[in-house]
Amino acid sequence: MKHAALLTLLLLSLAACKKTADAGSSDTKATDTKTTDTKTTDTKTTDTQAGAASKAAPAAKAPGPIPGGYALAPFLSQKPVHTFASGPARALKSGTDYYALIDTSKGQILADLLEKQTPVTVNNFVMLARNHYYDGILFHRVLEGFMSQTGDPNTLDATKKASWGQGGPGYSFPDEIRQSLKFDAPGKLAMANSGPNTNGSQFFITFAPATFLDGHYSLFGRVLKGQDVLTKLTRTATADPSSGQEVPIEGATPDRILSVRILTKK
Repeated sequence: MKHAALLTLLLLSLAACKKTADAGSSDTKATDTKTTDTKTTDTKTTDTQAGAASKAAPAAKAPGPIPGGYALAPFLSQKPVHTFASGPARALKSGTDYYALIDTSKGQILADLLEKQTPVTVNNFVMLARNHYYDGILFHRVLEGFMSQTGDPNTLDATKKASWGQGGPGYSFPDEIRQSLKFDAPGKLAMANSGPNTNGSQFFITFAPATFLDGHYSLFGRVLKGQDVLTKLTRTATADPSSGQEVPIEGATPDRILSVRILTKK
């Protein structure tokens, strides 16, 4: 019953987010969506403590070294590209195992990308990362016990805060949901959206098992190293257990992605 209630609230929130994005004209469906509802959430006290702990940790200012045994896939642009006329052509090399090295202001996360199960989604993520798309983008939505959401270029501009969660790359692509992929453990990467087939650039990383999300989001990766970094990310909101509505945490300063580098095994 608890998970069913969470999912119901999540879907209601998605609908609300989509209406907001449409009304705002704006950006694209990438949506805040996901998340949302997030009600899985802990308490305000826990959120406050998490935020205080994260403030105590010194912020990283530059990407860390590439782990041994991995090679860097070259970038496709010298500067960040945030707008595209259409989705990417298929560029993944057959037989190649892809990884994402996500450097944040709280540390480095290494994720295995599931290119065999979700090739369209991984291809999209790889193309965006190789165009420096994610450089500087904030984790605009982080809820204790649930997930951290990022990937919205609107977060590069503080004056666009009202539209954070609505931005994207200028296109959307279909869901790639696999029944064999489950949100049964922490550290799962999945696309955020504002409804079916509205994937763009926003994605989230789970903090805990969230099986009520199974079948609703395109899961395309899993964290191999850096789970401790996820615990350090500043929590930006909590959820009211009675209404399921998100409540911003006053004074919370979102953490930032320094870079996303695509790696392959040597």
